[in-house]
Formats: sequence, structure tokens, C-alpha cells
Amino acid sequence: DRERLAVAQWACELEIWDRCISSSERAQQFDVNHRYPMPFKEDVLSRTREIKLDPAFVYGLIRQESRFIINARSSVGASGLMQVMPRTAKWTAKKIGMKNYQPELLNQHDTNIAIGTAYLKLVLESMDNSMAMAAAAYNAGPSRPRRWRAPDQGKGPVLEAAIWAENIPFNETRDYVKKVLSNATFYASLFTGQPQSLRSWLGQVNPQPASTTALP
Repeated sequence: DRERLAVAQWACELEIWDRCISSSERAQQFDVNHRYPMPFKEDVLSRTREIKLDPAFVYGLIRQESRFIINARSSVGASGLMQVMPRTAKWTAKKIGMKNYQPELLNQHDTNIAIGTAYLKLVLESMDNSMAMAAAAYNAGPSRPRRWRAPDQGKGPVLEAAIWAENIPFNETRDYVKKVLSNATFYASLFTGQPQSLRSWLGQVNPQPASTTALP
């Protein structure tokens, strides 16, 4: 266990963040700073303050999406820290007035954070500020959580988001939502210095149809 912790510490010092996290997860001793590191903190905090987005939510999502690998690329073509799809990145860059955007810029952490957080903010607003639904939308596309939330045209009951998440029909998305919000809870504890409730972070899911804002 000491060796695993030493490897985690070494990887953190070298800023090999995915190895830092994975080595820490294999250790029995829990070191929150190794398991939930905060690279690019100045950029994340600056951007989230500007657009009024919770940085703990952003870190929770990045940790799940890429484990802070700047040039991460998925099998379907999503790129960078926040694993943004090329079409989504182009649409969001235009939406926020980013000039001279080029697809290769997604592998630069500042550009990826700017575009990824802007898109996440738009998704969150379109999901009535439900972080659980926004995480599901980020993973599975915005149209699916709307259908999962309001199968009865908005006539269903208000649900605990934990219950709603457990009934997501896609295994990957169900697991993703739980991990992103669990990550965010730990990051919120680091930011505030206070214990956080996962249940509070998950919140509730209302029956009303989500916004019809068109999102890619």
C-alpha cells in the first residue's frame, strides 16, 4: 500500500494525472488530493466564475471524461479534457463568439475548458439546472434525458434524482451520472472545506418538459 501511495505521489508531482488517480484508487489508504486532483485550477475557476457554473461539477465531469489527459480522444472522436465532439465544439465556439477557432485547438486545455464549460452551462440550463440530467445529457445527448424525465408529457411526480438516475436505461449513462456527481461531491468538499451530501448534489428531477433550446 505504501508503494501505491508513493507511485500516486510521484505521478502527481510529474502531472501524470491519470496514473496519479489510478494508483491512489488501488491503495487502501484514502488520500483525497491524489484521488481528486485539481489541475488547471486557475483556468477552471476563472471560467466558471465568468459563466456562473459550479467548478466542482466541472471537475467531477473532467475526472470522469478524461482523467485530465489533455489530448485524450475517444473512439467516436471526442477530444480533450472535457471530451467535446468536433461538431459540438464548432457550434459552441460560434455561440460564445470565439474567434479563429480550429478543431486542433480542442487539445489545448484552455480552449477545451472554455468550450466544454460553455456547452455544459447551456446543457444545464436546458435541463432546468438539474446536474443529474445535465450529466446524462452530456453523455447521451440532450434529447434522451428529456424523454426519460417526462414520458407522460410532464404529468409525472417530482423524483429524487437518485431514483431517476437508477432508472436510466443505458448502463453507461447510468454509471456515468453517478460517478460524475460522486466526483463533484468530493470536489465540493475540497473547495468548501465542509462535508457534502451526494443526495443534495443530485437534487430532484421535475416532471415538466425540459427547455426546447436546440443543442447539438
